[in-house]
Amino acid sequence: MARYFIIAGEASGDIHAAELIEQIRNLDPQAECTGLGGDRMVAAKCHLHQHYRHMAFMGFAAVLRNIGQVRRNFRIAQEALLHDRPDVLILVDYPSFNLRMAAFCRRHLPATRIIYYIPPKVWAWKRRRIHRIARLCDEVLGIFPFEPAYYAQYGYRCTYVGNPTAEEILQRSDLIGEAGPTIAILPGSRRTEIENCLPRMLAAARQYSDYSRVICAAPGIDDTLYTPYLREGETLRRDTYDVLSQARLAIVNSGTATLEAALLRCPQVAVYHLACSRLIGLIRRVVQPLMFSIPYFTLVNIIACKQVIRELLANEFTVTNLSQEIKRLLEDEAYTQNMLASYEHISDLLGNQSAARTAAQYCVPK
Repeated sequence: MARYFIIAGEASGDIHAAELIEQIRNLDPQAECTGLGGDRMVAAKCHLHQHYRHMAFMGFAAVLRNIGQVRRNFRIAQEALLHDRPDVLILVDYPSFNLRMAAFCRRHLPATRIIYYIPPKVWAWKRRRIHRIARLCDEVLGIFPFEPAYYAQYGYRCTYVGNPTAEEILQRSDLIGEAGPTIAILPGSRRTEIENCLPRMLAAARQYSDYSRVICAAPGIDDTLYTPYLREGETLRRDTYDVLSQARLAIVNSGTATLEAALLRCPQVAVYHLACSRLIGLIRRVVQPLMFSIPYFTLVNIIACKQVIRELLANEFTVTNLSQEIKRLLEDEAYTQNMLASYEHISDLLGNQSAARTAAQYCVPK
């Protein structure tokens, strides 16, 4: 019997951690699992020392406002680690917190193996973190196929274990892949994203009155945030995969949703709002090479290593630009066919292996 301590600091991490715990138990039925996370981890029979509802602070301002709770969370995690003395510490995403806990564990529990499942996106930004991750962790288990090569450039090892999004979509045999006269609109998962993106997304889509507009609501966001923006012929739904599988095209706020649209073979354009967008647009050509490691912002383009979908970011995210791209997606068949062919290539790169099942094999002591 081995002892596992798992840390997931927000909702998606809780889901991935719970799936990993289930696969660990298949290999190690007597596994003792404790940690920090959410209800999904509890359902997987993991004892929690702290729930992520007390941990999920996004952005510098939110952390500063809740600095007392942040410090308590570190203290709770440190005391729990020293009490439980796990054989394996498993970190799931949530980098700022988890890297500090990895350092604490390495210092105070040197015999504990440290595994990072879904590591920080060092290939996108804060690339210097890669050295700290490699120094602190015994295994780094990535969910994007390009990550091993990126780590290898620095002389480090990362193992691609599969992609949870690709796995989930492959398991949805009930999805209907016939496109109808619908434009899917995915305005993001946070209130500020929705408030800043949805009006422009709708304004552009409304110029194509032959197509109905379906807005995909995010988990945890109440319908009342969306309804003031809606007009006749516009509906709100929460079955995002079903909507994408049947839509003629999608307007997507950059994030994991762009990968979901690609795997569901839905032509798309990505948008992203940034405050002070005009100023950022002016300095982006200078700042981007210094701050970011890659020329793209969407997972679809990053995985393909080329522009598959158009990215309308900052000052480029205007109703006019968005409307023009919708027109191209609707009328330029060669353009959309090339996009769909690239989607197939991305799907092949991701493969069909189970990320949690593969990762569990690295977590369970031999």
